[in-house]
Amino acid sequence: MQPTQDINVLSTVPLISPNELKSRREVTETAVNTVINSREEIKNILSGEDERLIVVVGPCSIHLKTSAVEYAKQLSELADQVKGRLKIVMRVYFEKPRTTVGWKGLINDPHLNDTFDISKGLEIARDILTDINEMGLPAATEMLEPITPQYIADLITLASIGARTTESPTHRQMASGLSMPVGYKNGTDGSLDVATNAMHASKTQHSFLGIDSEGHTCIVNTAGNPWGHLILRGGYDGPNYSPQHLATARETLDSEGLSPRFMVDCSHANSNKDYTQQSVVWNDVIDQRIAGNKDIIGLMLESNLNPGNQKLNGGAEGLEHGVSITDGCIGWDETEQLIRDAYQRLEAAVPTPAGA
Repeated sequence: MQPTQDINVLSTVPLISPNELKSRREVTETAVNTVINSREEIKNILSGEDERLIVVVGPCSIHLKTSAVEYAKQLSELADQVKGRLKIVMRVYFEKPRTTVGWKGLINDPHLNDTFDISKGLEIARDILTDINEMGLPAATEMLEPITPQYIADLITLASIGARTTESPTHRQMASGLSMPVGYKNGTDGSLDVATNAMHASKTQHSFLGIDSEGHTCIVNTAGNPWGHLILRGGYDGPNYSPQHLATARETLDSEGLSPRFMVDCSHANSNKDYTQQSVVWNDVIDQRIAGNKDIIGLMLESNLNPGNQKLNGGAEGLEHGVSITDGCIGWDETEQLIRDAYQRLEAAVPTPAGA
């Protein structure tokens, strides 16, 4: 009899279960406390109880453990020095949504050569997150594949849903069950309604298909996630971080009965996809915050050990150290300068925030 399903499926490969992966390396009390305490700090900033700014900063994508840990060590030291004004969270992105085709991230292809050893990718990702959290440095990531959270979400302080997936019912349902605050980016066309609809949907209880900690297919019943917030990243018409754009965002969120506080992504359309222009966005938004706009609760920067980006050519061999293989990033020296300058300007402008 002629088959009627799996006609275009070449093969299926069993995947390690979340519990089995977690058993391979114990998570220390230090790492757990980093996650718990940082999530509470982020919630306090989102609610306005803590007046510090969240800074989500790190590589566009993680492609090597050694470089990620090296970057984290430097960022951890800096984070401790500016913690009175800035809550630093490392950007640790393992999954990359592609407009057409391309490398899909470390979890999907950890060997960078289209071998798609996803079990190994999950193991490396979890090791990186464990190392980072053990430094006392919290981690942020984009949740792309709805199965991935079962493997790494216990080590994530702050999640985001990207511009291409904020409209997706699957991702809104997933977000409703996540244990950390979630940021929703405005649509690629610059519209805010996709993100505000996602915030409403994700606050609601949902039941959907997923996997449990043993890797079994199950029905996931969620309570809803109240800690959603908007991330402005620009759109086809250009940036959306000007005072007028931020006023519109505030009005839109107010009219929807949502939290009026939001983050600004200094990359993507806000920098016209030119990583060297991220500093322009950063400084403008810091100026607006100092001028009194308390709706701004955070910024995002794409940053790596070294500036620019490079093409991936079938493996890690020959790659420049600490240079992105996806979007261009600013280097560490510029990153440190931007963060230190912002800290000093905020320190000079306002009294020390309560609870810092």
